[in-house]
Amino acid sequence: MSTAGRVGAVILAGGLARRMGGQDKGLILLAGKPMVQYALEAIRDEVDCCVINANRNIKAYSKLGVPVVPDKLSGHLGPLAGLSAGMDALGTDYVFMCPCDSPFLQPALFSVLYNSCVDADADIVAAHDGVRLQPVFCLVHRRVKSSLDAFLVAGERKIDRWFDQHALIEVAAGQFAESFRNINTEEERLAAESALKL
Repeated sequence: MSTAGRVGAVILAGGLARRMGGQDKGLILLAGKPMVQYALEAIRDEVDCCVINANRNIKAYSKLGVPVVPDKLSGHLGPLAGLSAGMDALGTDYVFMCPCDSPFLQPALFSVLYNSCVDADADIVAAHDGVRLQPVFCLVHRRVKSSLDAFLVAGERKIDRWFDQHALIEVAAGQFAESFRNINTEEERLAAESALKL
């Protein structure tokens, strides 16, 4: 099957979650479901294919029904390493990236980013919540892959520094503010759980 024009998604679950005591954040239960499952359910029907980027507990993530891909470079290099691994696994023209700890992700956010990217034939589009850029909610075109890999091999890892190498389009996404609510502490997990049960 041709991947031309197709779009995939990579959900990032490869971090160390230091603020959560080193737990595997994507697998932490939130209202009875692994946290990563919320992002997966929000995005799965919006894209042609989806993968989870994880560097541990691969078997547990695999039970969610999509391929699990680890970073290709060692050292937990952050979101860009996950994006690179996801792009390799997906092989699609466009790749949407989002974190595993955003249980309030709204599917319409993806549509806005995708349409902006296609309409402008952009390399990268990222969500801006009206106050700040939300760089891990972005959509990239396949043509940036060589730039991404060169950046990582050079020892770089900061996502905003890589964005600076491209004609980034910041997409107004204030209406999706809840999508950017992430879980970094037990207190935030409990608050999210209460909100999900409403």
